Amino acid sequence: MAESRVKVGFLAPIKNNKKEADNASGVPIFEGVNVIGRNDLSVSDKRVSRKHISLTARPDGSAEVVVEGPNPIIVKSGDQRKKICSQDKVMIVHGDILELIPGNFYFKFIALAIENHTSSSKTNASFSTEGKKLSEVETVTLKRKRQVLEDEAFARTLQDELGNGSNSLVTVKQVDTLSRSGTIVGSHDNLEAIRRFRVDKNELPLTFRLMRVQGLPAWANSSSVSIGDVIQGNVLVAVLSNYMVDMDWLISACPILRKIPHGLVIHGESGARVEHMKKSMPANWVLHRPPLPISYGTHHSKAMLLVYLRGVRIVVHTANLIYVDWNNKSQGLWMQDFPWKDQKNLSRPCAFENDLVDYLNALKLPDVSVNLPGLGNVNVNASFFKKFDYSNASVRLIASVPGYHAGSNLKKWGHMKLRTILQECVFDKEFRGSPLVYQFSSLGSLDEKWMAELASSMSSGLSDDKTPLGLGKAMIIWPTVEDVRCSLEGYAAGNAIPSPQKNIEKDFLKKYWARWKADHTGRGRAMPHIKTFTRYNGQNLAWFLLTSANLSKAAWGALQKNNSQLMIRSYEGNKCESSRNAEGCKTKPVTLCGQGKRSPDSSSAVIQLPVPYELPPQPYKHEDIPWSWDRRYQKKDVYGQVWPLHVQLYTDQDS
Repeated sequence: MAESRVKVGFLAPIKNNKKEADNASGVPIFEGVNVIGRNDLSVSDKRVSRKHISLTARPDGSAEVVVEGPNPIIVKSGDQRKKICSQDKVMIVHGDILELIPGNFYFKFIALAIENHTSSSKTNASFSTEGKKLSEVETVTLKRKRQVLEDEAFARTLQDELGNGSNSLVTVKQVDTLSRSGTIVGSHDNLEAIRRFRVDKNELPLTFRLMRVQGLPAWANSSSVSIGDVIQGNVLVAVLSNYMVDMDWLISACPILRKIPHGLVIHGESGARVEHMKKSMPANWVLHRPPLPISYGTHHSKAMLLVYLRGVRIVVHTANLIYVDWNNKSQGLWMQDFPWKDQKNLSRPCAFENDLVDYLNALKLPDVSVNLPGLGNVNVNASFFKKFDYSNASVRLIASVPGYHAGSNLKKWGHMKLRTILQECVFDKEFRGSPLVYQFSSLGSLDEKWMAELASSMSSGLSDDKTPLGLGKAMIIWPTVEDVRCSLEGYAAGNAIPSPQKNIEKDFLKKYWARWKADHTGRGRAMPHIKTFTRYNGQNLAWFLLTSANLSKAAWGALQKNNSQLMIRSYEGNKCESSRNAEGCKTKPVTLCGQGKRSPDSSSAVIQLPVPYELPPQPYKHEDIPWSWDRRYQKKDVYGQVWPLHVQLYTDQDS
């Protein structure tokens, strides 16, 4: 009851759309959840719903607002004015103004904790002067709190499901100083972002990270990264490769991009979106859409190449450069820094360099002329990236390039490249006949013949006694309808899992389905856009592949002409971590749950990887239905919505 709750503020109506708030008729706000509608506001306009917004207030002067009704609201914070649609959430702080209908019904949020502080020296001041302007310290503090509170959205619900943290994440060792690794620590713009190029075996796990998900509890994001952790420091040249690019969001999320003098965006967009990108991207940046010689292909690779004064940062990741991908989805990235070679001795390429340069050559990059300290004028093209020393690379790159590949190129791309690399690897005998996992976010039109072809590549490799590992049984981790319905985004998450019934509901696929279970990383309700493939035994991994490639012939390629030709439609980028690193040293990759279950000797290193889902995966039960985005679902989601929603469908698919 209101009488037993703590009053922490109120919504003060603003008369005549002016800045002066009316204290006398303010709506009281209590700590916790407040449901506000037209009856509470004495408003007769039926555009304002009886349950228009819910406002969860905290004693520190902040609150989370959820739009419960069908009509949007406007939140004005400082000079920014933001539209919040039905079921969307936003954090507000003292002094923010809400337009409950855009252009109508203005209310100012007054937090008593801040209000009392600012008015203590002027007890008789009116609301037009009280709280008019927070001190600089208070403003900075509230901005920080706003970010922290955004991290905690949904946290209590998720913690209830996990049960007091009993399934808490076993985190890898944190890097807390820039001088140790430079890979995840935020830095001021005037600092060099990359410092150390030889990755110690204890820091190898830090090269593969999960991305930050807005709304998870702190423990679930403790070792994750945001885009600001990736693009940092004095970047001289940025090459950003992706499928979907929202340049407006990208620059707002990573303002440092405006200061980068030269950039190349390799993309898969078309039409009006390209024209908009041209208008909104920084000056001296160049757009490039690689050629697509085969119909229905896409440029789907997701990577970053960031050139610094001391080296280059290579990033392979799974997120489109759009807001929802970097905030609401389970995503992952691999990132490693490499130094410049001795420019007098540019020979001796390693396997990683060949992988990278071959792929960049296939993209037909335009020459971007830049002036770099110590080098003068150079063209940033594929050959430019031969200037870096990749000898300490901890992974191999496996790319897909559209075309009909035969002869010496047969094993250069797609699943045939993966097959070739695995055939060169020797694994512990525990991986003989061990199972495979395919996890992705879009399913192509498949058949049993091609699934056997892919499994043959994924099962390649030798055991310690030089005998083949043998065929592994594959499982497909794929969200159920119930997973999507109850997810952090509700049915809206299904926009990014764009596979139709005709692809999903094939009888032969039933034996493959397994549940998305990710409570140990806090991502059980963060639907996956990450794509991973692995071979495992218990919590031990023979190899682990992070990729942009979904499960489709277009992405991985299909053998033709009596297996003498591989046809690929799309560009994809992958990184593979195996039990042998680039220097031939034996490593032992394990999941987060595998810590302490192996006894490494002096010649091997245990690499704990944050595999987001549980192993072994749980097969579907009889009642589980795999998500397909062109079916109708009438059971309401966590936001009271049914499917399909009246929104533009997500287009990140290569199926």
